Amino acid sequence: MKFKITIFALFFLTAFVISPALAQAQEGEPVVVDEVIAQVNDGVVTLSQLKKEMKERADTLKQNGMSEQQANSEVQKHKPELIATLVNEQLLLQKGKEQDLTDRVEAEVNKRMLDVAKDNGVNSMEKLCEAMAQSGLICEDIRRTMRIEIMKQAVFESEVDSKLFFSYNQDELHKYFDAHHNNFLKPESVELSEIFLGLAGKQEADVKARATQLVTQLRGGADFCTLAAAYTDRPASGGQKPCKVGLFQVPDLRPDIAGAVKNINAGGVSEPLKTDEGYQILRVDARNAGSNTPTFNENSVREAITRERSGKAREDYLQELRNDAYIKIADSYQDSVQPLLKIVPPAAVTKRAPEKKKGKLLGILPRP
Repeated sequence: MKFKITIFALFFLTAFVISPALAQAQEGEPVVVDEVIAQVNDGVVTLSQLKKEMKERADTLKQNGMSEQQANSEVQKHKPELIATLVNEQLLLQKGKEQDLTDRVEAEVNKRMLDVAKDNGVNSMEKLCEAMAQSGLICEDIRRTMRIEIMKQAVFESEVDSKLFFSYNQDELHKYFDAHHNNFLKPESVELSEIFLGLAGKQEADVKARATQLVTQLRGGADFCTLAAAYTDRPASGGQKPCKVGLFQVPDLRPDIAGAVKNINAGGVSEPLKTDEGYQILRVDARNAGSNTPTFNENSVREAITRERSGKAREDYLQELRNDAYIKIADSYQDSVQPLLKIVPPAAVTKRAPEKKKGKLLGILPRP
């Protein structure tokens, strides 16, 4: 089974590393199982994390056509930037825990995993993890990646985006609207239904023939949702009928889908649309005309300004976190990484290191 999920880079590895060698060591005997390359408050960034991140980046470059040697060389050039990214990640994760976001994030992880299960026709988390294993994926790694990414986003949304959103006064909102009329035109929208025929385990010619046959039946008067219930390989989510996809603004559609439904009136059915995973048959349930007259909507204007300014605001927020943190970069990386952090004043000079709890870094010792 091929899962329709994106595997992000796995940035974080728990600081409490216990290996068989450590378990067998005599009490008090130091055992090096990883190297600390940065201490961030009471957390650490380890060499194993960095290597995992570098491998993920290199794999992506190879998928985009680079040779292994070229990809590894390119990633090596950016090692300091990757370490700085891992430091930022540690700060965001720590902030999320401080804000008691852990339970909320875990609930979102569970929800997304259940969505993955539903999208793949699996009815339990246990079976989902088993199917993932058969596809070479590790369930807990996927959960860990989701957990990290959702936590980072949650911190940005609560500490940066929401504060920006509510910060604009009416005068500022109207000035922005007057200067950006073209951004507030109402675009055309379409409501779509879908029958999806997957290619997994099937001959493409057979799938295409079935799709063509279904289009003929639909254009002859067959009920779309009835055929979708019988043939679609993409289960519905959120309690919708098996055929319903939703309402979309035309500019937001994938280019191939926008092209497939461009000249189809409400009630019409597209030709079979080939994708990497199979064939889609689309019905335009409704088509809503756009408007060339800009419309002022306070929330829409707030969202537009926030989207425009959030990038810099997030960077400024990360800088504040770095300035307020205790960050100590290992000597072998300090010259290349410290300037990227732009800490004013340098945290390692003006801030005391967090007190180490007994056994806090047991099994992860910096190289001498």
